[in-house]
Amino acid sequence: MDKMWSGRFSASASSLLDQFNASIMYDRKLYKEDIEGSLAHATMLEKQGILTREELTLIKDGLAQVLTEIESGEFEWKISDEDLHMGIEKRLTAIIGDAGKKLHTARSRNDQVAVDFRRFVIRKNREIAEALRALMAELLVVAKEHTTTLIPGMTHLQHAQPINFAFHLAAYMAMFKRDIDRFESSAKRNNISPLGCAALAGTPHNVDRELTAELLGFDSVSVNCLDTVSDRDFALEILFNISTMMMHISRLSEELVMWSSYEFGFVELSDEYSTGSSIMPQKKNPDVPELLRGKTGRVYGSLMGLLTVMKGLPLAYNKDTQEDKEGVFDAVETAEISLEILKEAIKTMEVKANNMESACAIGHLSATDLADYLVEKCDIPFREAHFITGRAVAKGEELGVDLSKMEYKYLKEIDERIGEDVMEYLGLRHSMNARTSQGGTASSRTEEQLAYFENFLQGK
Repeated sequence: MDKMWSGRFSASASSLLDQFNASIMYDRKLYKEDIEGSLAHATMLEKQGILTREELTLIKDGLAQVLTEIESGEFEWKISDEDLHMGIEKRLTAIIGDAGKKLHTARSRNDQVAVDFRRFVIRKNREIAEALRALMAELLVVAKEHTTTLIPGMTHLQHAQPINFAFHLAAYMAMFKRDIDRFESSAKRNNISPLGCAALAGTPHNVDRELTAELLGFDSVSVNCLDTVSDRDFALEILFNISTMMMHISRLSEELVMWSSYEFGFVELSDEYSTGSSIMPQKKNPDVPELLRGKTGRVYGSLMGLLTVMKGLPLAYNKDTQEDKEGVFDAVETAEISLEILKEAIKTMEVKANNMESACAIGHLSATDLADYLVEKCDIPFREAHFITGRAVAKGEELGVDLSKMEYKYLKEIDERIGEDVMEYLGLRHSMNARTSQGGTASSRTEEQLAYFENFLQGK
């Protein structure tokens, strides 16, 4: 009968229940947040006259010893203690005696775990945002070198229009900026203290919730205790944020896989971030981006798992919410290593600009430019211009030549209104630089976009 709650019970919990019920083997990851929360709570209790100064000193010294034992590996985590809260409190009481038993006054494990987990999630939102900034900075370095490097812009995975490689990378920077905004707004929105809500209805003790919120770095205290102890929106948010971020990473990873193939040959991943085959000596496999694609599904599973846990829970706290942490811990770890290894893979890859530019001469990427020429120079309605351009493309297919390299005489045969100045319009670099509308691919516009992202990274 060594449970903190065993007074009501006449028989000890079975070992099977201990194994099934305990969370201590994974929630111990929150030990720093738990000890910091206890220090803030004890400080408030002493200020309110609930603890004496001597008791507060004993608790502070005892918790410092517990922290040292945990970080040195001396602390013994026992499944019979159920969770880290009880494990730490029992060890504290063993060190300092009855003063340790007073620490839980005006507090429940319900608001205690809500404090610990919320602070962990807020911190990780901010840390992942910083890791995203580092990834964006590496993309920016590569992009600055390729504002004039042509690459086929695609829709439906078919050659569409010539763009520059920096413009393509800037699209991913835009995605990652949105991810940063989400992580940072989640950290701010959820920075609300649950401490003092106790089990579900608050506490009759004269506590100062504003003080503990301030000591723990929260911006404010929660409004309704019934909601607070069962709220896991903050956990769902970080899982959604990570899932969306990993979806963006997966899209980039898919392109890295394609680009590194012989069929594309646009990039070559460093040997440091590639693997070989157990049977085919010639192979150089893009395992990093492939694993990043795969781990995206793993993170999605964590999000769907917690959504499913939460969907049918009545107020207030239910033991089901013990299932909230493992998925979040796993998703956070996945996000952290994914961002780090993708950054290094980008940093060390070789960009094969010549292959990119050669690929632009396949697929008639300047066809839209011919249609635009017919509209602007020949005053031909766009729908008719579209049809004439289609005939030009068909002629190119017949001749086995790209529209950008077709001789003028064939274009003149298709429509006599086409002047010789059309040849400038059909040039691939001219086509790319013609897209000067805001947000377009022209090198000058791409440089503006890179400057925007650089200012963002510099906090301007």
